[in-house]
Amino acid sequence: MFAGKKGSLQDVIFVMVVLLFFGMVVLLGYKIMGEVDDKFQAMGDDQVTADAKAASTSLRGQYTGAIDNSFLLLTIGLAMVALVFAALVRVHPIFIPFFFIALILVTFLGGIFSNIYQEMAGNSELATQADELTITSGILNILPLFVFIVGVLMMVVQYKMRDTIT
Repeated sequence: MFAGKKGSLQDVIFVMVVLLFFGMVVLLGYKIMGEVDDKFQAMGDDQVTADAKAASTSLRGQYTGAIDNSFLLLTIGLAMVALVFAALVRVHPIFIPFFFIALILVTFLGGIFSNIYQEMAGNSELATQADELTITSGILNILPLFVFIVGVLMMVVQYKMRDTIT
């Protein structure tokens, strides 16, 4: 199943791309859901029942909790998978300086991804939704720090595991 899978900084880049994409989709989805709910609530009683309006409002209220918490779960899960894949790789410790230099570049890329989300969340039409998605916005605001920590943990796992595997 995992034959040929290597743990590397490519996994960290993949995690960053997935988090940015999912964060943008969640933010836009929340905005669209809010607009649909507002239109739904504006419909007359002859078009929509009161129960349907209540269900729509309830669904909108649960969106932030369920999706926001799932973003945290996705973040932790992806980081753990990247660390497990790193444990499967045997690398000679002489490559640590190259890994660290690449990690700095990937952390810089994480800063760019964080700025992309912050620009999108700072848009006047999306700012209120971004404020309500506290976990998603919080993780994507500290994405460079998260990437650096996961990268350092990967480095420790990859280069420490070499001594224990014969």
